[in-house]
Amino acid sequence: MSEFQLWERRERVFLVLAGIFLGAMTLLNVIGITRFIQLGPMALAVGVLPYPLTFLCTDLICELYGKARANFLVSVGLGLNFLILAVLYLGNAIPSVPPEAMPPWQIIQLSEPVPLPNGDIVENSIGLYQLIYATTSGAVFASMLAYIAAQYCDVQLFHFWKRVTKGKYLWVRNNFSTLMSQMVDSVMVITVTFGAAFLRDEITLKMMAVLVGSNYLFKATVALVDTGPFYLGVHYLRRYLHLGPNELAAPGARAQ
Repeated sequence: MSEFQLWERRERVFLVLAGIFLGAMTLLNVIGITRFIQLGPMALAVGVLPYPLTFLCTDLICELYGKARANFLVSVGLGLNFLILAVLYLGNAIPSVPPEAMPPWQIIQLSEPVPLPNGDIVENSIGLYQLIYATTSGAVFASMLAYIAAQYCDVQLFHFWKRVTKGKYLWVRNNFSTLMSQMVDSVMVITVTFGAAFLRDEITLKMMAVLVGSNYLFKATVALVDTGPFYLGVHYLRRYLHLGPNELAAPGARAQ
């Protein structure tokens, strides 16, 4: 294999991992709290389902490409969050077509007044986009704050544990970095998303604690389960990318 072919292979793997990371993060923001589901004892926002994949991807990138590439990907994700928020605000700010010109499926008729997450109360009907905007715009802002704290925390902790264990024990840096950063994420995203509703007495402290606990239980469970895929990914990708034990795939990167 030529040097160019090897470089191309390594960049393609990074692109796949980055694509999964950004796709899972975008799904969290797009579907967000539009639906809550019950998984055993856990009450979860449907947007949480793909989110643990982001930590697996950043851990693989940390291990195979180094800290700089992982931080770069997290920064790209932050920019994408801003783009999503800007598009949401733009779509809400531009005047809509007259109600009579709207397709019937864009207007939801209500049988009773419904309070929205942003504090508004809708009495008769609501546009589909207005409903999506009300349930996602606040959640996107909350997830941005949680994202900044949790993802950068995950990258820093991964390399901290790698230094502490002197590059040994993959499971230690994979699990301890993810478990700690997932706690940061769960607490921040719930408190910011539902903080205003709590102050308006629309949600109790117990309900918020249940949501935080359910979010963290799900994310922590997935984090422990993904130890196997993480080991397999590191093992096979190191062979596929022609990497030595402490070698990184990013050009010019040094093991940390």
